Amino acid sequence: MTTLSRISLMMLIALLSGCANQAPAPVSQPTVYQPISSGNGNAEDVLFRALGLVGTPYRYGGNTPEGGFDCSGLIGFVYRDAAGIKLPRSTRELISMRSPGVGRDALQSGDLVFFATNGGGQVSHAGIYVGEGRFVHAPSTGGTVRLDSLSNRYWQRTYLNAKRVFPPELASNP
Repeated sequence: MTTLSRISLMMLIALLSGCANQAPAPVSQPTVYQPISSGNGNAEDVLFRALGLVGTPYRYGGNTPEGGFDCSGLIGFVYRDAAGIKLPRSTRELISMRSPGVGRDALQSGDLVFFATNGGGQVSHAGIYVGEGRFVHAPSTGGTVRLDSLSNRYWQRTYLNAKRVFPPELASNP
């Protein structure tokens, strides 16, 4: 196999892996991240900003409306732009944040929802809960940012858990 063929094959595999391709797990003690807020936004601001990005193309590693988004790039952009909150970049780091976990029956707009789309219990995808059982996410190569329902059989089967980024006084009701 030629070098060009190998490089092409590796690029194709990277593109097809979507949000699931995360940095390898650290060998030492994992870092616990905490959201860093420098703004005055709230969950409603995040909700409207996320919904406004529906239709933006998916792009692995993307984190801007102009360049496209992957799942964690979308989350980071929305929180930074709408609320001045800096979040970790990968889904693995997002699920490890020092933020309260939220039961599925207690989700509120702005909560982060996590999925194991590669099977098993490892997080590989995330979205922003917008209320009424729906969430915004950047699902896969060739797709766009879209709104989906947690009641969809696929999302029910792959759902892991959720985290609340905003304190109760800045969260909005479902």
